[in-house]
This record gives sequence, C-alpha cells and structure tokens, in this order.
Amino acid sequence: MNFLNRLRRGRSGEKRFYDYNLLFIIIFLSLFGILMVYSTSAYVATLQFHNPYRYAGRQALVLAAGFVVMIVISKIDYHFYTKLAWVGFALALILMVLVNYSPLGIERNGKKRWLGLHGNESLSFQPTEFVKIALIVWMAYMIARHVKKIDTWRLQFVLMALPAPMILLVLKNNLSSGIILLAIAAGMIFVASRRKMRFAVIAGIAVAAATLLVLNIDKLVGMHILQEYQIGRIRVWQNPEAYARSTGWQVLQGLYAIGSGGIFGKGLGASIQKLGFVPEAENDMIFSIICEELGIFGAVCVILMYLFLLWRLMVIANNAPDLTGSMLTVGVLIHIGVQVVLNIAVVTNTIPNTGITLPFISYGGTSMLFLMAEMGMALGVSNRIVTEEAPQPEQPREERTAARAPERRVRADRTRG
Repeated sequence: MNFLNRLRRGRSGEKRFYDYNLLFIIIFLSLFGILMVYSTSAYVATLQFHNPYRYAGRQALVLAAGFVVMIVISKIDYHFYTKLAWVGFALALILMVLVNYSPLGIERNGKKRWLGLHGNESLSFQPTEFVKIALIVWMAYMIARHVKKIDTWRLQFVLMALPAPMILLVLKNNLSSGIILLAIAAGMIFVASRRKMRFAVIAGIAVAAATLLVLNIDKLVGMHILQEYQIGRIRVWQNPEAYARSTGWQVLQGLYAIGSGGIFGKGLGASIQKLGFVPEAENDMIFSIICEELGIFGAVCVILMYLFLLWRLMVIANNAPDLTGSMLTVGVLIHIGVQVVLNIAVVTNTIPNTGITLPFISYGGTSMLFLMAEMGMALGVSNRIVTEEAPQPEQPREERTAARAPERRVRADRTRG
C-alpha cells in the first residue's frame, strides 16, 4: 500500500489523480473488440488463410503493444511533447506528401492511404492516424499560447488555414479522415472561444451548402468538386436498392444484418451476414454484425460504453491543471466522438459510405496503436490533476516560539492598558 501511495504522489508529495474509470472502459472496449473481430473474421480467415485466429491474433498483438504505449505516454508530462508540436506538425505534412506523391505510397482499392514497402503489408501503416494526433497536439499548443487572441477572426483564420494543406492531402484519398480533422480543428477552436454564435452561423451555412451539393450532384462531376467514386457513394446513399448488385451491396447487406438481429440478436457467433455477405465485416461494418448477433440491446450497450468514455474525457478536460491539458483532452474527445458517430451513421445508411472504423472495436493495427497513444495523452493529463495538497513541513520548536513572541507582546500590552 505504501508503494502504491508513493506512485500516486508527485515529487513534492502531492496526491495525483489517475482516471482508472477511463482506463477500465478502454480495456473493456478493446477486449470486446478482439472478441468481435474473431467472431466476424473467423470464417473468412479460415477460407483465405486456413487460420481462424489470423485477424483476432494480430489485433491482440497490436493491442498489447498499444497498451504499453498508452501507459508509457500517460506517465510523461504532456508539456514535454506539446513543446514539439511544430515538429509533429511538419512530420505529419511530410508523411502525407510521401503518401500522395512518392513511390512509398501504397494504393489499395484505388486509394493511396498507406505508407510503406510495396509487397510487405505488415510494414505499412496509415499516416492519417498520426496526422490526427499531431493536429490535436499542435492545436492545443497554439490555443494555449495565444489564448488572449482566440476570439479574434485573424487567429481563428490562421488556426484553420495553417493545417489546410495537410487536411487537403488527406481529403484527396480519405474523405472520412479529412472530415474528422476538420471537426477536430473547428471543435477545439469552438471550445476555446467565448463567442459561439459565429460558429452556429458557419455551421448553418455549411449544412445548407452540403444540401445544395447533394441535390445537384450531377453538376459536381463537371466542376471537379468531388471525384467520381464519391459521387457514386452519394447516389448509393440516396437509393441503395438501385445498386443492390454493385456498389450498394455492402450497404444493403449491413442493413439486413441490423434488421435481422431484433432486440436481443441471434447470439454471439451466430451471424449469417458475416459469412461472406457483408464486405469488411471485421472492419468498417463491424457494428452491423454487433447488431445482428447482440441485437438492439447489445448495440445500445456499446453506445453507452462510448458515452461513458466521452464523459470521463470531459471530466478530465474540466479538471485539467492548465489550458494545454484541457485542450489536449478536448481534441481526443472530439476525435473519438466524431468517429463513433460517423461509423454508426455510415452503417445505418444515415450518411453516404465513407469507410471509417469503429474506435477500439474494428480491426486495424495502425488505428488501434494511435488510439492507445491518444488515450495515453488523456490519462497523462488526468495524472497531473492534484487531488490533495502536499503537507506543510512542521516548523522546529524554536521557530514556532519566535513566531508567537510578537503575538504575546501585543496581548501583554492590551492587558496593561
């Protein structure tokens, strides 16, 4: 017990907070993710690789490495890596340039999202996951440094304009990640600013513009605003039945999985749609298999777990020792929240298909590793929250006597008077 108490205290003897509730929900979601990855991928992995544990085993190895990374980062003072914010920002930009314009960029399914050696899938990764962390750290650093000017149009324009080239490089081949990056940047500025009305006006204009674009998608091809495959996804979203045997297959099969699950589902491992009907069942569409096997009840439980995680991040942000820590946690909160909403919206065909993973649950090594790094940052901020001040050292008896001497003289003078 004495050893654990020393771990919870800083060098000055202050008692530090560590959000074990957040740590628990991260572990629970990740282990549940491995279970669902095995359930959704065992059949396909057996057919392709003669190993039902191929995907789940890889996910478990990455999770173990990610857990170590999370714990290590949580013990590092976050002011250390916020000082390197510009270095991370520049590195993220360089990585995106390499993905799009160098031989190191790997193209899969018509999109260049991976960086690595061709022919060696195990050594490739998606730099967009690093870009998300780099943007969060850079935004937190810039907002904390220029907080007195955060309400000015000039600074807000600079904070959105500087990451714009990097975000555009991401948008070129990864629309969903580009949307998340935009949400992180705008959301962190929104939280830091005291003038909220301007954001409501901008959001209203953006929604109106998006609505007009959707209603006039045929004109977008000639204007080169969106690529042809993105236009096709909008058409599938509007009428998936018309593309049931082509681009609408994944959407429809996912909806069939959700509808067939009922209230309590068919039972864990009893999904029919994962048997080759739903493409990427262990990845982007894993929520549809959760609905089929665990029903609406299981899906609601998963959503409640995410809400609990976001609530713990909000608690940390509200109690962070300074603005830098608060904004770091806000950035992580926005990232997780937006990605969960986008994934569930895509699976339920609420928005066009953008190809985005469900945090902690979907299969994906790069995503899991960098998500754990983000959670390490949030836990690191929580570890800097002081819950109990350090006890003051007791003064020697001679010093206490000398300190009380003037008080005694005052009392004696009053008595004589």
